Amino acid sequence: MALPISEILLRIFTGFLLSGIIGLEREGLNRPAGLRTHILVGTGSTLIMLTGIYVAYTYATTNTDASRLGAQVVSGIGFLGAGTIIKEGVSVRGLTTAASLWTTAGIGLACGSGFVIPAIFTTTIIIFALIVFQKINHYIVNRKHEMRISVVCNNVPGQLGSIGTYLGNQNVQIRQISIQDENEAVLRINFVLRLPLKATPVDILEGLKTVEGINEIDT
Repeated sequence: MALPISEILLRIFTGFLLSGIIGLEREGLNRPAGLRTHILVGTGSTLIMLTGIYVAYTYATTNTDASRLGAQVVSGIGFLGAGTIIKEGVSVRGLTTAASLWTTAGIGLACGSGFVIPAIFTTTIIIFALIVFQKINHYIVNRKHEMRISVVCNNVPGQLGSIGTYLGNQNVQIRQISIQDENEAVLRINFVLRLPLKATPVDILEGLKTVEGINEIDT
């Protein structure tokens, strides 16, 4: 039986509303994909799912599968999500926003198929995860130590690798790095490091002094 127009419009509005809630949270954090992008993804996914249902009903005699259009949304949204991912030095930003776009597409498909209660519940827990878990993450990150150091070392092959190996073994994350040539024999390497919770700057500095080839460490 064909869906009444009131049911179709209600599903589209629900997709619009739920995707807008997620987009509003992303917009408040100035993410690459914000309110309008999420609304377009969620509402468009709802319409595509409804179109699949309509086509399956209208052309029932041709063995049409209503889920085919929805499946294309799931695979196609990856290209849009990839556009929100930004690489900055050794770090990557935008993965959460890309995931939120993918989830919004799923919520839109659920609304389009009439799976409204699970769509509402999913939106609720996604917003909870984005807001509450972000605060928890900030609390954990703020407890980590971030330090800047400048290392003067021998300009020989593998020297930077030796330093990176030591830092990696200590679970120290290299946030930024820049290299300056002091002369042909000596390099100055500037690091911005993020230390794990249990490490202290003194521990890392003392450990770096044991790395062969390091002549001087400035903080």
